[in-house]
Amino acid sequence: VVGQDIAADELRVDPDAVALVRAFWQAGRPIGAICHAPWLLIEAGIVRGLSLTSYHSVRTDVVNAGGHWRDQAVVTDQGLVTSRNPDDLPAFCAKLIEEIGEGRHERRAA
Repeated sequence: VVGQDIAADELRVDPDAVALVRAFWQAGRPIGAICHAPWLLIEAGIVRGLSLTSYHSVRTDVVNAGGHWRDQAVVTDQGLVTSRNPDDLPAFCAKLIEEIGEGRHERRAA
């Protein structure tokens, strides 16, 4: 799909967007990211040591940022829910709802 990666690329250079994601992470709030959105997580400095997934073209960026990339429909680590693409939305939405229901995750740093 043309355009999805451009929007994610623009978000990751927006200081307000990066600060918002970092603040959510530091507060222990669940975060969901799908497709190219892990670029924003990388920019916020929160992927090191975590398992996550993304659109296949973002894999190298995740690995270079210290994340553990998985080719799965949904990956959850410390309240971070990630998926590869819109085909994964059913699993992504179900897991994100579950994580929101669990509330804060109190063991994070960014």
